[in-house]
Amino acid sequence: MDFFVQYWRNVIINIRSACVEDAHEIAKVYIDTWRSTYPGILPDKVLLEMSIERQIAIWVRAIKHSRGPTDEKILVLEKDDKNIIGISSCGFNRDRKTNFDGEVYTLYVHPDHQGHGYGKDLLFYLFDILLTQNYRSVIIWTLRDNPSRFFYEAMSGKRIGERQGKTWGLILNEIAYGWSDLSTFIKSYKAGSTN
Repeated sequence: MDFFVQYWRNVIINIRSACVEDAHEIAKVYIDTWRSTYPGILPDKVLLEMSIERQIAIWVRAIKHSRGPTDEKILVLEKDDKNIIGISSCGFNRDRKTNFDGEVYTLYVHPDHQGHGYGKDLLFYLFDILLTQNYRSVIIWTLRDNPSRFFYEAMSGKRIGERQGKTWGLILNEIAYGWSDLSTFIKSYKAGSTN
């Protein structure tokens, strides 16, 4: 599946399904985004020890297991120079304690390219994929102290829950944002407004 979007400033992006050959660039976006977003939130040791090789292996495995119609969907966003600057993924809601069908697992735009609407476009295409697969609602979990979480509020996500999660052996506070009607979000996106 390929999508093309042209911006008014003559920047062309391509949002497409990830392939195994993308794993190195995906790993770089993932690590650079974590290191930019979480200093002071996660221990420096955790951020410094993030390994490109380990992330490549994780993403190769995920991409290889994302081929079926109901499997996790992994997207990359390329700028006109074919460099991957964003990654995202979605699928079924892994937290059965909530009443949402689908879940966005990852949504990262490289720090050098944030603030240009690329995250909004990735979110729209994830939601469109989920709706096509008959998911009617979606949830996103993020670290409570993540300064980028306000993006989800700007995208009309409602704060719907909290939990403690374990990452790298650390207990971290997370919050959830939910969209109870994906079709309404998609209509408002196409109309040019998500609020």
